[in-house]
Amino acid sequence: MPRTDNRPNPFVMAVSAMLVALVVIVFARLAYGLLLPAMRADLGLSYRQAGALGTVTALGYLLFVLLGGLAASRWGARNTVIFGLAAVTVGFAGLAAASDYILIVVLMALLGFGTAFCFAPTVSLLATWYPERRGMMIGCMTAGVGAGIFFIGLLVPWLSDLFGANGWRVTWGIFAAVAGAVGLLVLMAVRDPPASDDANTARPPSADKWLIYRNPRVIIMALVYGIIGMVYITQALFMVSYVVESGFDETIAGWLMAMMGLLSVLSGPLWGSLSDRWGRGNTLSLAMSVVTVAMALPLVDQSLPLFIAHFFFMGCAVNGVFTLIQAASTDQVAPRYIPIAFSYVTLFFAGGQLIGPAVAGWLIETPGGFPLAIGFTCFWLIVGLFLTQRIRRFPADVAVS
Repeated sequence: MPRTDNRPNPFVMAVSAMLVALVVIVFARLAYGLLLPAMRADLGLSYRQAGALGTVTALGYLLFVLLGGLAASRWGARNTVIFGLAAVTVGFAGLAAASDYILIVVLMALLGFGTAFCFAPTVSLLATWYPERRGMMIGCMTAGVGAGIFFIGLLVPWLSDLFGANGWRVTWGIFAAVAGAVGLLVLMAVRDPPASDDANTARPPSADKWLIYRNPRVIIMALVYGIIGMVYITQALFMVSYVVESGFDETIAGWLMAMMGLLSVLSGPLWGSLSDRWGRGNTLSLAMSVVTVAMALPLVDQSLPLFIAHFFFMGCAVNGVFTLIQAASTDQVAPRYIPIAFSYVTLFFAGGQLIGPAVAGWLIETPGGFPLAIGFTCFWLIVGLFLTQRIRRFPADVAVS
C-alpha cells in the first residue's frame, strides 16, 4: 500500500478520474448517438453506414482493452492514460474535419482504441492509491459519466442550433480541446504509486496474466460485469422507445432519461462509500436487486408511474453496480495486477455491450416485442444476482498475490 503521507490529494485524483471518464466514456462512446442524425444528414450516410461507425468504436475498445491493461502494468498507469487520451484527442480532432467515410471509420475506431488505454488504468490508479476507500473513489469516477450524459444532452442541441449543419463538427472539436486539456491535467497532477517492495516485482506483472485470466473469482466478477454491460446498453438504447411505443410523448421520455442521468451522478459515490463499510459483496447484491426490480417494473404495466419508477430506481442503482463491480474486481488481486484484472473483466463488459443490443433488437421485432426483450434482460439479471451471492462468500484475502 502506498504511504498515506505521500499520496496525491484525493480531490485532485477524483476530479482527474471524473474528467477522464467524461472524455472516454461520454464523449468517445455515448455522444455519437446524439451526433448521429446531423452527421448522417450532412455526410449522406445510410443507416447501415451510420450503424457501422458505432460498431467499430465498440470493436476498437473490445479488441484493445486487454492490451491497455498489460500496457499499464509495464509502462505505468499514468503514462498509459496519457497515451490513450492523446489517441482520443487525435480522433476527435480528425472527426471535426473529416468527410471521407473510410477516414471517419478509422477515426471512430481510434476512439475505441484510446478508451481501451484510459479507463482500466485510471481505475487501477484509484484502487492502488486509496485501497481503504476505493469504492468511494471509483464511485466519484463513475459520477463523471452521469454528469457527462446530462451535459452533452444540453450541449449538442445548443451547438446544433447555433452552428446549423456544422454543429456536429464544432462538437467534435470541443471534445478534442477538452480531451487535450484533461491529458495535460493527468500529466501534471497524477502520478503512479511507488513500486511495491515485494520481491516478486522483479517479474513483470504481465508475465502472470494467465493466473488472473483463469482464476475462478476473477471469472465470476467478469461474468457479472458482462451481464450488467448487456443490460445497461439495452436499457439505454431501447427503453425510451418502449416509453414512446406505449403512447407517451418523446419529451416525457427525454426527461425521464435526464432524471436517470442526474440521479446516477450521486449514486456511484454513495454506493461505493457504503461498500467500503458494509462489504463489496453485500452492497453489490443490494444494488443488483434494485436494478432487477427496476427492469421488471415495465413488464407489470406500461403506465407512466411505473416508467417513472423504472428510471428513478435505475438512476439510483445502475451506476452503483458499475462502481461496485469495478471496485470488487480490484479487490481480488494484488495491486500490481489490478490493471490486468480490471481490463480482463472489462473485456466481458464490452462483449455484453455488443451482444445485448443485437439480441434485444431481434427480440423486439418478434411477436413478443419489447416485453420479451425486457424479460430477456431480467433473466440475466437474476443470473447475475445468483453470482453476486458467490461474491459475498469470497474470502478476504486476494485471489492472486
